[in-house]
Amino acid sequence: MTVDQQFNALNEKLQLLLKQYQRLQKDNERLREELNLCRQKELGSQQKLEAMEQQISILKLASGEMNDQDKRELEKKINHYIKEIDRCISFLSQ
Repeated sequence: MTVDQQFNALNEKLQLLLKQYQRLQKDNERLREELNLCRQKELGSQQKLEAMEQQISILKLASGEMNDQDKRELEKKINHYIKEIDRCISFLSQ
């Protein structure tokens, strides 16, 4: 095999490697976009789940079916919301 043939073979392999690299870059970008989309869907699902759990707590409270642990959980959530509201009010008054 002559030097020219070796150079051409090396050049061809390099071109194939570059094409493969570009294809992998595109695949990687597509997978990143897909991952971001899945994360957004998961976040939306979590928010819906939290809203439904709050509705269940409210319905239990309204129907009088709450046990002591549920009451403590609800009280913690209410206290958390009150603290958040107080923090927002203090932030707005600055």
